[in-house]
Amino acid sequence: MAAPRILVVDDEPAVLDMLAWGIRRGGYEVVAVARFEDARRAIVEDPPEALVTDVRLGFFNGLQLALLMRDARPDAPIIVLSGFDDPTLRREAERLGGVYYTKPVPSETLVGYLRDRLGA
Repeated sequence: MAAPRILVVDDEPAVLDMLAWGIRRGGYEVVAVARFEDARRAIVEDPPEALVTDVRLGFFNGLQLALLMRDARPDAPIIVLSGFDDPTLRREAERLGGVYYTKPVPSETLVGYLRDRLGA
């Protein structure tokens, strides 16, 4: 059986690479994208099993991706990341069924959450 596919979105290349590396090391297939539009297309055309997204994506917001993901796969795990602990964003992520972590987040935390929800 193929490993679950995780869409990872962050507009900072170094952070994107680090997140993707850690999640791959946890045994998952990773699709890593830096642009909101690429992430939106991936969710609409072939929804992944889970989403890990930064909140701030240039002019866009990762919560918009979380909403798209919720529509495409209602039970999919969603992880929203931010450099700031913002209670409003945290509540919105949780309202969408996701979790909210403040960066930096150890890859073990991300993989642990994914493993609890998806297995692998």
